[in-house]
Amino acid sequence: MLPQRIRVQFPGALGDTIVGRLDLPADRPRAFALFAHCFTCTKDLKAVGWISRELVDRRIALLRFDFTGLGESGGDFAETNFTSNLDDLVAAAEFLRSEYEAPRILIGHSLGGTAVIAAAPRIPETAAVATIAAPTVTAHLREFLTRQAPDLGPDEVTKVDVMGNQVRIKGKLLDDLRQHDIKDDAARLGLPLLVMHAPHDEVVSIEEGHRLFDAAGHPKSFIALDGADHLLIERESDARYVAEALASWASLYLP
Repeated sequence: MLPQRIRVQFPGALGDTIVGRLDLPADRPRAFALFAHCFTCTKDLKAVGWISRELVDRRIALLRFDFTGLGESGGDFAETNFTSNLDDLVAAAEFLRSEYEAPRILIGHSLGGTAVIAAAPRIPETAAVATIAAPTVTAHLREFLTRQAPDLGPDEVTKVDVMGNQVRIKGKLLDDLRQHDIKDDAARLGLPLLVMHAPHDEVVSIEEGHRLFDAAGHPKSFIALDGADHLLIERESDARYVAEALASWASLYLP
């Protein structure tokens, strides 16, 4: 039997169709993992594919999906916010629970890392959480967006630039980002946490990773991704290193 890649669909937080890819190992998986991509990215970012292949080689199945309004998923991105992202994550976990097996490992990249920490209490089967280049607080993103749209009203729509991507946002996104305190979520997590961050990350400072690590309780681990860029796309070796480290660490908490 060979590894499989299955295109999957399930209802998202706002009722739109969420599209994902489930990568399965050749043998029975040791566990299922759920991956949350970075803000305005998609499941098809090269680094996510590299990470997925490495995990599958270690018999960890991975579901990666596009949040509402992005990639292949339906919906209007301007109608989404951080809270709806959390609901999409919970919906993805419910899909795995009903069709395969609930995820035991949650992995998030950038704002996706912030999201998996916040969503973990709503996915009770979670055994371990890992973040890659994640900001500690959603205010980090809010400040970045506010600089581009300083006077945006709650129901007004504008375009902003996010790492070269032009996306439409509503002012209600900025209001929603104000309501989340991930440091508190990290302190209450009560699960093994792996924080991975590049010392010279050009988008999210490594100080954010330090704050996240300091806020969490034990057991926790920190890995500095020396020389890596924020998206892990400049060198395939960086993404593969992340996957190798993640799989070895997660194996401590798998059956």
